[in-house]
Amino acid sequence: QMDKAPPDQIDAYIARQPAPKRCDLLTLHQLCAQILPDAKRWFLDGRNAEGKAVTNPNIGFGSWMIPHADGSENEFYRIGLSANATGISVYIMTLTDKTHLTRRYADRLGKASVTGCCIRFRALKDIGIAVLAEALRDGAYRG
Repeated sequence: QMDKAPPDQIDAYIARQPAPKRCDLLTLHQLCAQILPDAKRWFLDGRNAEGKAVTNPNIGFGSWMIPHADGSENEFYRIGLSANATGISVYIMTLTDKTHLTRRYADRLGKASVTGCCIRFRALKDIGIAVLAEALRDGAYRG
């Protein structure tokens, strides 16, 4: 279930993370809030309609309409943050060119795995936060 998130839901999610990851997630949350200061906030709890956990919870920022092949669209966040078993995933959902992140940022990010719309890393100390901020700004205002 994804809803416009009350701040306490996001705060509680961040607070549940183990200490080093909690600090990194909080820093990223503040960075996204600076990049998209007045944007809609989302919280995806990771559960499907039947209540089964199908993904890690996500914090989302901004809003845009995702186009689908059949011509339909649905509202989703522009930038997402999620803690996972090995670190943190940052999603930039507005990138329709699935090679853009890799081409433009992968070699400058440091110890990160970069795919079509996701940057994964163990800890903020392992990556160039200025480069990550550049990628976030790039995706925040597309589409």
